[in-house]
Amino acid sequence: MTTVRLIGAPTDIGASDRGASMGPEALRVAGLDRALAAQGVTVHDAGNLTGPANPCDPAIDGYRHLPEVTAWCQSIHDGVSAALRAGELPILLGGDHSLAIGSISAVARHCRENGRPLRVLWLDAHADFNTSALTPTGNVHGMPVACLCGHGPESLTHLSGTAPALDASMVRQIGIRSVDQGEKRFVHEVGLEVYDMRYIDETGMRQTLADALADLPADAHLHVSFDVDFLDPEIAPGVGTTVPGGPSYREAQLCMEMIADTGRLASLDIVELNPALDIRNRTAQVAVDLVASLFGKSTLMRR
Repeated sequence: MTTVRLIGAPTDIGASDRGASMGPEALRVAGLDRALAAQGVTVHDAGNLTGPANPCDPAIDGYRHLPEVTAWCQSIHDGVSAALRAGELPILLGGDHSLAIGSISAVARHCRENGRPLRVLWLDAHADFNTSALTPTGNVHGMPVACLCGHGPESLTHLSGTAPALDASMVRQIGIRSVDQGEKRFVHEVGLEVYDMRYIDETGMRQTLADALADLPADAHLHVSFDVDFLDPEIAPGVGTTVPGGPSYREAQLCMEMIADTGRLASLDIVELNPALDIRNRTAQVAVDLVASLFGKSTLMRR
């Protein structure tokens, strides 16, 4: 039996569009706890964290709301750390993707202290590798991977107790299809491993996941950071930054099932769900169904 701890972070502090702050409740309304329980998972809903309100200010020195983002990420770091110490699998309910700086910093600290290798699967339409010098907006939800790899303000790069929290070799990005030009050059410079949508189109989702998981150590802590805009907007319209041409429902389900097959999922983010842009909570329901696949729900019938 796995015990998961749901940790809500109701804020859109790092995004342009308002509304991701309602994401945690939408996931609960869509029955996330019931879907997990149906897979034999014990669910501990720890409720929502609290933090600063969104001031909706312009960027300062290339960052919007940096003090507020830092406060939220510190709170998430502490909440995820507490779940890991208790032997529970933390599931961060976002909220925008800047919050993954807090969750993954906590996971990186936990792995370092326990001598476990860490692998991060970043399921997203975007590389999220902008910096203050590259960003066109200053929104920190476009910067979390860069910050985790040590490229950002000290208040965010050092949350795990050391910088960088991650080496680029620990990250596999899947589903990418929208990257700023300067950001693309930086991704190539640091050697981030990216399985973009062209790669998926050419090789298929099965081979993509096989490649992304090929060298996963037997004792690895596998963290999945699931940005709902990873999915094609035809099936998941309720996000602030839709990008056409994403994985279909079946491709996404295969992706989740193959991750589940590893038996090494140990922490999870679900972020960027924006109910204000959704249709009758449809995107939340799709996200919940796919998360159930991460925990063992399968279409597999053959022996």
